[in-house]
Amino acid sequence: MTSTPARRPATAAPGDASRHSDPSSRLDPEIAARLKHSPDGLLPAIAQQYDTGEVLMLGWMDDEALHRTLTTGRCTYWSRSRSEYWVKGDTSGHFQWVKSVALDCDADTVLVKVDQVGAACHTGARTCFDEDVLLTDGGPDGPAADQ
Repeated sequence: MTSTPARRPATAAPGDASRHSDPSSRLDPEIAARLKHSPDGLLPAIAQQYDTGEVLMLGWMDDEALHRTLTTGRCTYWSRSRSEYWVKGDTSGHFQWVKSVALDCDADTVLVKVDQVGAACHTGARTCFDEDVLLTDGGPDGPAADQ
């Protein structure tokens, strides 16, 4: 597999949304037409443990990464730091086996329910959201504060 998006124009500048939105993507055109990409051509993709609802991580997908995720049964993301596709688990052994994929109501975020094997976070933690909790129990007055 190529390490850069196959549909990236040779003249695309870094951060150019066109590198992630070329019509040659293998993603179903009906799905692709609905997606609302960020200015850099990507969609946030939330990985959630399918049976517990635990939020595991956030990654980024373009049309090709979404296509690969839908067709292989394994999460494929676009690495913004390395500018290449990566399949969760290929190097770490911490696989994400896809159970379902859904778009949010605005078609600008992907929710991938997975069966996570091992840690989801690159730090080795089960999730990327365990280490820096900013608020718990609904705030200073607890969960009943809004009633």
